[in-house]
Amino acid sequence: MNTRRTFLRSLVAAAGSSAMLGSRALAQAPPPPVKLEEADPVATALGFKLDTQKVDAQKYPQHTKEQKCSGCAFYQEKTGEAISPCTVFNGKLVPPGAWCMSFVKKSTQPK
Repeated sequence: MNTRRTFLRSLVAAAGSSAMLGSRALAQAPPPPVKLEEADPVATALGFKLDTQKVDAQKYPQHTKEQKCSGCAFYQEKTGEAISPCTVFNGKLVPPGAWCMSFVKKSTQPK
């Protein structure tokens, strides 16, 4: 009986420690966001340019030079950061002076 109890205790201990290791692996932080490149397939499809001044006016007649990510509702500007995430591009980082066809002017109404 003594060996059976010892075996059961060690089995319970092993199961508990493996469960703790598994929960730690699942609790790891997500990878940091990456900078969006113009060559990204979604960026290409939306006419993304890192500099709003370089947007082709013939190809995108709706574009104006005043439109840039910093004035877009999808841009999640982080104070003091040179680049911030954009919800259109799944949180990839874009500079405030960039542009894409998804531009929607930020609301000026107070929240």
